[in-house]
This record gives sequence, C-alpha cells and structure tokens, in this order.
Amino acid sequence: MRAPSRALAAQWTTVVPVVAVVALIFSWGRELPVFAVVLVALCLAGAVLAAVHHAEVIAHRVGEPFGSLVLAVAVTVIEVALIVTLMADGGSKYSSLARDTVFAAVMITCNGIVGLSLLVGAVRRGFAVFNAEGSGTALSAVAALSTLTLVLPRFTKKPGPEFSGPQLAFAAIASLCLYGLFVAVQTVRHRDYFLPVTQEGEIQDEEGHAPPPSRRAALLSLGLLLVALIAVVGNAKAISPTLESGVEAAGLPHAVVGVVIALLVLLPETLAAVRAARRDRVQTSLNLGLGSAMASIGLTIPAIALASVWLTGPLLLGLGATHMVLLALTLVVGALTIVPGRATLMQGGIHLAIFAAFVFLAVSP
Repeated sequence: MRAPSRALAAQWTTVVPVVAVVALIFSWGRELPVFAVVLVALCLAGAVLAAVHHAEVIAHRVGEPFGSLVLAVAVTVIEVALIVTLMADGGSKYSSLARDTVFAAVMITCNGIVGLSLLVGAVRRGFAVFNAEGSGTALSAVAALSTLTLVLPRFTKKPGPEFSGPQLAFAAIASLCLYGLFVAVQTVRHRDYFLPVTQEGEIQDEEGHAPPPSRRAALLSLGLLLVALIAVVGNAKAISPTLESGVEAAGLPHAVVGVVIALLVLLPETLAAVRAARRDRVQTSLNLGLGSAMASIGLTIPAIALASVWLTGPLLLGLGATHMVLLALTLVVGALTIVPGRATLMQGGIHLAIFAAFVFLAVSP
C-alpha cells in the first residue's frame, strides 16, 4: 500500500506545479472573472501542497538544518522579486509595501507558525522540546534585524518613517551580514544547535523512518519546488486585484491585502512546520518559522535598498506605534518561550493570541 501511495504522491506533485504555472501565464496582468479567480486559487492551493512535499524530500536528502533553510530562502527570494516588481510598477502607491510585507512575515512566522507548531508539538507529549541555544540565537537575530530596519527609521533626523541614503545602505549591509553570519553558524559552526531533539534532550540527526531519496530525486524535487513557489507567489499576485476590490468594497484598510498575500505566500512554511511538529521535530518547525523571518528581512531590505536607485517615490520602512508594540511583545514573549528549551500548550496559545491581535488590528486599526 505504501509504494502505490508514494507513486501517486510523486505523480500529482509533479503535475500540479506545472499546471499552476500554466494558470499563472494565462492570468498574469489580466482582469479575471470570478470563475477564473476560483481556478487560480485552486491552483495556488495545489502548488502550496506540492511545495511542502518537495521541501520535505529535499530536507530528508540534505538533513537539518539545510532542509528548512532551502525552503525559507527559496520562498523569500521569490517574494522579494514580487515586491520589487510591484514597487517598480506602482510607484508611490507601494511606498510602504516592503515594510508591510516584512512586518507581516515577522508576525506570521514568529507568532503564527511558532505558536501553531508549539501547540501541535505539545498536544501529544504534554510539552514541545527544542534546543534553546539554537532557537535563542535565531530569535536574537530576528530582534536585531527587525529593530534595525523597522523601528530605527522612526527615530532618525530624516522626516517621516524613512532612512536617508547612507542610513539605508548601512541597514542593508548590516542585514545582509547578520543573515550571512547566522547561516554560517546554523549550517557549519554550530549545526548541532539547530537539530531536532528527543524528549530526553538527545539530538535526532537523522530521520529513521525511511531511507533518504536519491540525488536525482532530490534534484528533481528542488526544481519542482522552485516551480511550485513561483506559482504560489505569482498566483497570489494574480488574485490580489480581486482581493483588493473585495477589501475596498468591505471598507477594510488597504493593509489587509498585504496580510492576506503574506499568509498565502507563507503557507508552504506553515504546513511544513506543522507536519514537522506532528513528528516531534519541533526544532525543525522553529528553524522554519524564525529562519523565514530572518530571510524576509535579511534579503528584502538589501534588495529594496539596491532597487531604490531606480525606484521612484519614498521608501517607508518605519513602523507605527501599534505595530512597534506588537513587535516588542512578540520578542519579549518569544524570549520567555525559548529560554527553558520546552513549551506547553500555554506558550503556543500566547503566540497565537498575539498573531490574532495582529490580524484583528490589521482589519480594525
């Protein structure tokens, strides 16, 4: 029974990304009727599930923490390309798009993904176990990156929530250096800090339930993962005009569109993190959540800083007071969650409550 199910999974996860890209080609830059939006949304959902499957194949081949790093970086690179494209086409209309997207990604990953993973991991065993040294290192990097890029612009001499040219260059270089240093620590210097641990605290270096896939299968999954992620981000962009129209018709703030798109784009990480937590590999879930937050800042800000050379209009990066409070609350609660190296349902519920507050305040600021 297991062999036919694997063959079936391999077939649909190969076909669906291609179909989703075809749907993207036919829908890109066009005004879609309702039935077309529904079809594109179905293709997007299928591409998300396919992306999770291929990410797990790659993770099983290369091991942790490389597997979670591949998915986080791949999603972020494509997301950055989408942000730059929208800002280049929209001008001043999208002057705050980078800030809104990055902050939404931080809230979704550090509260939504982390909270859900802790909740799932604690349901079976009573508490979720992870490596406090690795997770603490990741959280401190998120704190430094988010403060340098999203909080400081509010407190510089330049009027408005903007950096001056030299300040933006410094923030971009600092973000890239911090992210590069973290990747080196995660994958080389202290790789064992980011490996899943058992309830007794022993490192789970390998998954013993199945042999790793061949190199050819892993390379095929890598290619299909990139195709699926392009389809996810592209189809999210394709249905965004319909979302925007619906948001405006409902009288909701424009920022809600950014939150919805960020939720769609981060679905692969969310599903992969939850599936890892169900297998008692909560550290992998935290690697995905916190790693995606770092990648979102560490790659987006340098790319936007470089693109600002030819982009027109202001680049608004500083958060408002409400969002700064949510960011501070997230970092304080995150530190208290990670220090013990284990978490109960309570910690997961607290993170999800902060995430719910972020979504609610996006809808009703």
